[in-house]
Amino acid sequence: MDIEKSQDVAVGSAASSDEVEINESGHKQELERNFSFASILSTGIVVGNTWAALGGSIAVAIYNGGPAGVIYEFITVCFFYWFVAASIAELASAIPSSGGVYHWASVVAGKHGRIVGFFAGYWNFFAWLFASASISSILANQVVSMYLVFHPEVKPHPYQVFIAYEIASVLACSFVLFQNRLLPFLNRIGLMLILGGVFVTIVVCVAMTKDRATRSAVWSDFQNQTGYTSNGFVFLMGMLNGANADEGRFRYAIGTPDCISHLAEEIPRPAYNLPKAIAAQMVVGFVTGLVYLIAIFYSISDLPTALSSSAAFPLVGIYQQATGSAGGAFGLTFVIFLPICCCLIGCFITNGRTLWTLARDDATPCSGYLGQISPKWHNPFNATLVCGVLTSLLGVIYVGSTTAFNAIVGSFVLLSTISYLAAILPHLLSGRKNVTPGPFWMGKFGFFVNGLSVLYIMATVVIFSFPFVMPVTAQNMNYVCVIVGGLTIFTSIWWVIHGMKTYVGPTAPIRGVTHHTQHTDVKEPQEAPA
Repeated sequence: MDIEKSQDVAVGSAASSDEVEINESGHKQELERNFSFASILSTGIVVGNTWAALGGSIAVAIYNGGPAGVIYEFITVCFFYWFVAASIAELASAIPSSGGVYHWASVVAGKHGRIVGFFAGYWNFFAWLFASASISSILANQVVSMYLVFHPEVKPHPYQVFIAYEIASVLACSFVLFQNRLLPFLNRIGLMLILGGVFVTIVVCVAMTKDRATRSAVWSDFQNQTGYTSNGFVFLMGMLNGANADEGRFRYAIGTPDCISHLAEEIPRPAYNLPKAIAAQMVVGFVTGLVYLIAIFYSISDLPTALSSSAAFPLVGIYQQATGSAGGAFGLTFVIFLPICCCLIGCFITNGRTLWTLARDDATPCSGYLGQISPKWHNPFNATLVCGVLTSLLGVIYVGSTTAFNAIVGSFVLLSTISYLAAILPHLLSGRKNVTPGPFWMGKFGFFVNGLSVLYIMATVVIFSFPFVMPVTAQNMNYVCVIVGGLTIFTSIWWVIHGMKTYVGPTAPIRGVTHHTQHTDVKEPQEAPA
């Protein structure tokens, strides 16, 4: 059985009961390949959820340049993230593993692969954990805001957001745990909601807005409301706002090209399909995000009033000003609410798979428990359950201090970014020689793409560590570097206690090989979706 054929069918579908497939990650194939190319493409777009992520972050991003600044910052960051996405797509094609950046960093770093991959894996895991918490927070704030649209006399309290947060995270995690077979279908539904939602939002805003913003307000008036004197520096900070997350808002927009790599062992022909899906995610994200921003900004006639009219979720105030009615604001908020629900489910899919891949290589505590695939639910049930519990516990912080919660979930930016750096930089420094090229390989042009990606990521890490506004207070201070530093110290301690002694880590993939063993517990497979 050649590897390309084995990727088109489920586990062992052409094999007898004593034949076990070793997939391209070098591991025994344990997961069903029930994601087709269409569903994996949908998953990438749903988890990226660009226009909805931008909508949730407008209230913060607007201070870094106003409408004109946000639009140009978004275009600029899309340009640079194409290079990052291409670098990730190349590694995903060469090493299609559910470990994602964790596995790639372990291979490309050569003799230093154990420690580099160990840290990359934990940075990536914590990033997706905080992403799940951030999305749950957005959904919770949306629910409260939709209620406040018709009850403006009610003053919102953190405990109300906390209750909605817990309900959202529990329901989303439960769906991932108990409905594994429905996940591909759900992501296709999510894709339709995203494309349909942005179309409906644009049409409604264009049709119902009576007092439109001027052309100069949308395209040329740069508004610096951060307290920094340098508009150039503010523009650079705004680029991060267009790419990632900040102040509890899930605003990475196009900055999640690794999300579908964690499903590499659940799709047919991953070496071919992952780069295509990543490219589609970037294209759809850019087009829908740009058109959405233009439509929204033309619908705002009084920006300060719109942003201050809804404390829980300021986008509601923008919608209310655009439509001129509470019902219109509720409807458009509900339109953005549905795809974000699907996005939260996608985050739990990614987070659970990330922790599972670490556990199967004995990189985590209780690895025997976390590294199991449930024979009943056909997914990394235990790892996903732990991610759900941790996400719920993070919600408790919101009640005690929204500042602390926002600092924790906002660290998604640095954590995900440095995990990418841990894979791309060693790949570049090793002369791109430690990886067997996959179907998508950039050749000599890859040196330029990887180099520009590294420079952009390094600039991102430095700039995002600065305070968001000036003057700095305890409430608006940027604590992200403290959070990332603390988690890195925690990972270092675990490396000394466990990693240095027993951790081996993943290896380069074994191509074109199916290993035969005497195992008799391999279930009769089913064909993956076409």
